[in-house]
Amino acid sequence: MAENFIYLATIWVIPALIAITFHEAAHGFVAHLLGDDTAWRLGRVTFNPLKHIDPVGTILLPGMLLLLRSPFLFGYAKPAPRIGMVLVAAAGPAMNIALAIIAALAFHLVRYLPDTVALWLAANLRNALLFNVVLAVFNLFPLPPLDGGSILVGLLPVAAGRVLAQVEPFGIAVLLALFIVLPVLGATLGVDLGGVSHALAVATHAVIGAIVYLTGNA
Repeated sequence: MAENFIYLATIWVIPALIAITFHEAAHGFVAHLLGDDTAWRLGRVTFNPLKHIDPVGTILLPGMLLLLRSPFLFGYAKPAPRIGMVLVAAAGPAMNIALAIIAALAFHLVRYLPDTVALWLAANLRNALLFNVVLAVFNLFPLPPLDGGSILVGLLPVAAGRVLAQVEPFGIAVLLALFIVLPVLGATLGVDLGGVSHALAVATHAVIGAIVYLTGNA
């Protein structure tokens, strides 16, 4: 039992920590390149996952979604301070897509490893592909404080961007309503109210399929 728990923990925890850590570090690194050293000075441009873990977004929220069997799992870490809104916001999801591609390419190496190591590595790579794509797709959802919301605020005309930015204090509540409250309410009423979750799940599967095909794993 203990060995099985450790095995399951390593094949999920390692990919999750790498995905979240690199996502948030990418934000801070791009901000640093654009002249904002805030994240750098705060020690947030680092690959130490403890610097990025948010108790609610990284642990509590994904745990609740797992218990509720949500069709779409997401989480977030502590956001890095931002400048050059669009570029900084896009850096996180772009990093996750890059990590997903690397994981898919690494599948070609599995065949050359001993069976025991190959099985463990294959499970890690599979979960890394899944987790990174999920994180990228979810964070591109166009609602502040997610990266997609920040990108949209930066691309919209100034007046419209300011209006959308005002949603940010309520963004997490809206996300909880969309991904938890409505699906649970719909299940109680016998009505499917998980349309947003289903749409993001479809997008996630499409991106994974494209990466698998382009990396020669189809």
